[in-house]
Amino acid sequence: MDHLVRPLLSQAKTDSICQQLSATDLPWLDGKLTAGEQAASVKKNHQLDPESPLANQVAHTVSEALKADALIRSFALIRKVHSVLISCSALGDGYGWHVDNPFSRYGRRDLSFTVFLSDKSSYQGGILQLQTGQNGEEFRCSAGEVVVYPSTCLHCVSPVTEGTRYACVGWIESYVKSAEDRALLFSLDAGARGLLAKHGRSDELDLMFQAYSNAVRRLSN
Repeated sequence: MDHLVRPLLSQAKTDSICQQLSATDLPWLDGKLTAGEQAASVKKNHQLDPESPLANQVAHTVSEALKADALIRSFALIRKVHSVLISCSALGDGYGWHVDNPFSRYGRRDLSFTVFLSDKSSYQGGILQLQTGQNGEEFRCSAGEVVVYPSTCLHCVSPVTEGTRYACVGWIESYVKSAEDRALLFSLDAGARGLLAKHGRSDELDLMFQAYSNAVRRLSN
C-alpha cells in the first residue's frame, strides 16, 4: 500500500475551522513563498501565515490527531509531524504537477499529507491527484479526511472551478526512511494485529510481534 485515506477530524471540528478561516482579517500569504523554485512556477493559492495563532492552533490539532491514530502510526511510523500549512484555493487556484522537496528546516519529508477541511458541496475542482506507478489516483475527500502518501511521488491539485477549498497540508518524518520498508512493516503489523483480533494471543503470535519490533529496530534510520 503506497497511500492511506482515513477520517481524521470530526465534522464539528472542520466546520469550526472553516468558519474561522473565512474571517476577513486573516494574514493570508502567497503560496509560492513555501514552494521550491520549480514548484513555485505551477503553484497558485494562498497559505495562512504559519506564525498566526489560528495556523498554530489548526497545526497542533492536526498533528495530535495524526499521532493519535493507530493505523496512521503503523503506516507512517511517525517520528515527527512538521511544516504544517493551511491552504486556501479560490476560483482558478491550483497546484500543478510537482514533487515535494526532500527536506525542510524542520525535518526530512518522508510522507506528505492533505487534510480536507471544506465540505465537498462548497467547492468544485480542487482534486488531489497522485501519480502512483502506472496508475494515477484522484481524491476529493469528505471534510475531515486525510490522505497520507510518500513525498517522493508526483502530485497536483486541479484548479478550483467554484467556491473555496480549504485544506491542511504537512509532512511526516518517519523512523523508517524507505517507503518499501515501511510497506513491509505495515503489512506485517496489520497481519499480526488481525490474527490477534481473530484468534487471541498465542506463542506463535508473540514471535510475530517480536519479529516486527526487531525489524523496526533494524530498518530505522
